[in-house]
Amino acid sequence: MTTALNKIDDCKYEIPMDRGKGMNVRGIVYSNDELLKGIRDDESLNQVVNVAKLPGIVGASMAMPDIHLGYGFPIGGVAAFDLENGIISPGGVGYDINCGVRLIRTSLNYEQTRNQIKDIVNEIFQNVPSGVGREGKISLSQNSMEEFLSDGVKHAIREGFGWSKDPERIEEGGSISFADRTKASQKARNRGFPQLGSLGAGNHFLEIQAVEMIYDIDVARKFGLTSEGQITIMVHTGSRGFGHQVATDYLEEMEEAMKKYNITVPDRQLASAPFYSKEAQDYIGAMGAAANFSYSNRQMITHWIRESFKKVLRRDPEEMGMDIVYDVSHNMAKMEEHLVDGRMKKVLVHRKGATRAFPAGRRELSNPFLETGHPVLIPGTMGTASYVLVGTERALKETYGSTCHGSGRVMSRSRAVRQYTNQAVSESLAGKGIYVRAATKYVLQEEAPLAYKDVNEVVKSVECAGISRIVAKLRPIGVMKG
Repeated sequence: MTTALNKIDDCKYEIPMDRGKGMNVRGIVYSNDELLKGIRDDESLNQVVNVAKLPGIVGASMAMPDIHLGYGFPIGGVAAFDLENGIISPGGVGYDINCGVRLIRTSLNYEQTRNQIKDIVNEIFQNVPSGVGREGKISLSQNSMEEFLSDGVKHAIREGFGWSKDPERIEEGGSISFADRTKASQKARNRGFPQLGSLGAGNHFLEIQAVEMIYDIDVARKFGLTSEGQITIMVHTGSRGFGHQVATDYLEEMEEAMKKYNITVPDRQLASAPFYSKEAQDYIGAMGAAANFSYSNRQMITHWIRESFKKVLRRDPEEMGMDIVYDVSHNMAKMEEHLVDGRMKKVLVHRKGATRAFPAGRRELSNPFLETGHPVLIPGTMGTASYVLVGTERALKETYGSTCHGSGRVMSRSRAVRQYTNQAVSESLAGKGIYVRAATKYVLQEEAPLAYKDVNEVVKSVECAGISRIVAKLRPIGVMKG
């Protein structure tokens, strides 16, 4: 079904409230004209309309330019809810709770390392397990594993996986304060604990990159990106089986809760509970524990990246300047203070396949980013660029400080497997000077670059809309896929 859109600004479109019976707010879609061609008839726009019908939603039901069909909420969706009258919906967070992106800088440059990229990727491949169901390589006590759920990166560092300065460059310091591990099931532990420290499959990746272009020299330098050709490493992964099980458990609970609280939703995938209900508070605690698991997962991978560079290049990671640039979350719901109807108000912001984009001055920022705002990391796909952006004041006013999170699929995995061969994808990447190491041949087919939107158009859209500003462009030179 086609959802009509009204253009209200450059790269900003509206779905008026009269386009869907029961809408409490309008829908807003951020996109340039090029991407809108693919979005206009996409079923995900109907999900934007459905989200606009949920109780207690404020402002608008928003979609970023990387929008595509998700479970209940669209991927690339943002929605905020009043705490008194609103809800929380696991479908608005997603199955891979706190899936996110981490960028690590180095003081190395491409010319220094070009002949060793293959060796580095292969060494990381040995150190970081990847693929569907693959288990991590850590061996810690049950008590220690539990502490990851409560303390996240702080506990990882206590166990020797990282540097004391790492947390200040991770969203929330890598430790969610509202986490309550007692609200996560034993089944989640059984699925997740063996996978801690692993990359996973699908669109998750680990990439060695080089800075291709710097657009804002001053901000880039403050982020640690100092020159073109500088080597960086990007990691995209999440909470693995732990987060998936938490989502599964609470979606079932929310369906029962809706009967109890007389909540009706246009799609059962939007199962919800009132924010202050026991069911919602239990989910929030479990979600926080899953988020801490995810931060810890990326932290352990960071440790093994540093160790892999050390082994191949025979240099100390600190000497190579292997500091974290930033780690941003996708797939989270957070209580934040924003301007709503002319006054500051606490709301619960769902970001599903969307990224925080806070500019300078927000109290959530750690010291390195008080004057600039935090880095926003937008990964591309194999063979395409990734970007570093920064948030704007307009984003705070319009999107609760939110922006896109990546490219966004335009083709199903099954269709991509039919359309592309493993050999064709490998040869295409090699032709661009990119070395790739994949756990299976099918993942290269599923994740072929043309199965995704053009990331260049995605970041152009959010910059055109004024909700983010491009700082630097990164190009892949070595790729590891699950």
